[in-house]
Amino acid sequence: MLICSQPAPFYEDRTIDHAALESATLSGLKYLQFAGVDFIGIACNTVHIYYPRLARELQVPLLNIVELAAMQTKQRKGKVAIVAARPTVESNIYQRAITAHETEVVDLRWQDDVDRLLSAVRETTDPAVFQALWKPITAKASSAGLRSIVLACLDLSGVVKHWEPEIPIVDAADCLAQELVRQWLARR
Repeated sequence: MLICSQPAPFYEDRTIDHAALESATLSGLKYLQFAGVDFIGIACNTVHIYYPRLARELQVPLLNIVELAAMQTKQRKGKVAIVAARPTVESNIYQRAITAHETEVVDLRWQDDVDRLLSAVRETTDPAVFQALWKPITAKASSAGLRSIVLACLDLSGVVKHWEPEIPIVDAADCLAQELVRQWLARR
């Protein structure tokens, strides 16, 4: 197993320079390929905006975190909503993938709430803060009659334990981790 953790030109307070972010991501993927990996998973939802080109540029399989999570929503049947960083939501990559799996995606207009939660993740580790920030999101989820929530942001995977309603979470990070292990075991 190799991990490539490199700086990426992604800043919370600036518009994404897509060319720079895609180039930096491809550079890291090529490094892993050159090192001899059998397959690759990217632990960032937003860079999956570039997935088609990134996958074409590699000679090894590139797992797709978006598709893995979308497949999980199909198994749960019913309406889902997405909790993700603003660029991921605005790109519609999850909405397209989930809809392609014949699952309805509902926009609950909670992005400002999600943005506040993401900001808190970068500023504190206080569980009470996370519980308070999840409340408006969970209230909207409960009143919408959702079957599940797609959590499509690794920054939020660490604080999802503070999610209170009984609506199941499809954590894209968990989906990717499970597939990484499955792929590794299949090659042993």
